[in-house]
Amino acid sequence: MTGPIFDTHAHYSARAFDADRDFLLGSLPGKGVVGVCEQATHSGDAPKVLELAHRYPWVVAAVGIHPESLLPAADCGEEGPAPTVSVYGGDWAAEMRALAPYYEDPKVVAVGECGLDYHWPVPKDAQLAMFEAHIRLALELDKPIIVHDRNAHADVYALLKKYQPKGIVHCYSGSADDAVWLVKQGLFIGFGGACTFKGAKRAAKAISALPLESIVLETDCPYMAPEPVRGTRCDSSLIRYVGEYIAQLRGISAEEVFRTTAENARRVYGL
Repeated sequence: MTGPIFDTHAHYSARAFDADRDFLLGSLPGKGVVGVCEQATHSGDAPKVLELAHRYPWVVAAVGIHPESLLPAADCGEEGPAPTVSVYGGDWAAEMRALAPYYEDPKVVAVGECGLDYHWPVPKDAQLAMFEAHIRLALELDKPIIVHDRNAHADVYALLKKYQPKGIVHCYSGSADDAVWLVKQGLFIGFGGACTFKGAKRAAKAISALPLESIVLETDCPYMAPEPVRGTRCDSSLIRYVGEYIAQLRGISAEEVFRTTAENARRVYGL
């Protein structure tokens, strides 16, 4: 058994887990997993996320609206549009007001997943306004924020610099230099399966440049399974490959990586 593994970013409410969700979540402690932060991406999955957090003592929750939830119906594929569009007609501020009561639940430890995603055809002005509203909410509630940043470094960093929230920059893909100043500002940097991929040279540089005390581990499951199981459905137990890769890169024991990153996760989530 590897461990202790704390998965700071998971999506167990995703359809990919419908067949065996309870069996899988129940099996995680036996595989060294001591904690999971389950992420809501809109008002549609928030109730499921909270239900999982209340059912499993080692699961906590983050609640927010993901920038992809603003995708117009035509670009949504088989999942269909998120409630942000189908229920609220794109009025994300109304949806945020509807989510407000969730933050009173002690199992909700963070605001997110939220941020900017310039990969998809979502209007930038709406994304920027929504992300800024989430940062202000996190500061108001004194909770960490879970930041999604895809092809949007400059705009994400500008807002983080302006407001200086605490939290995690999830699935980090920026430079080592940027990681260093983000950490000095009080943020944690999240690494998952993608950092083990052959071409992930930027991630390797960032991992080497950062103090271990500012790194957290994550899956983004069911996505982003690490090497050597890339392409399969990911779950929290597969973080062992990420921890082992980081240990090898830094020339330390995997045990130290797991122990320190689990402590970091508890610290950022106030557990």
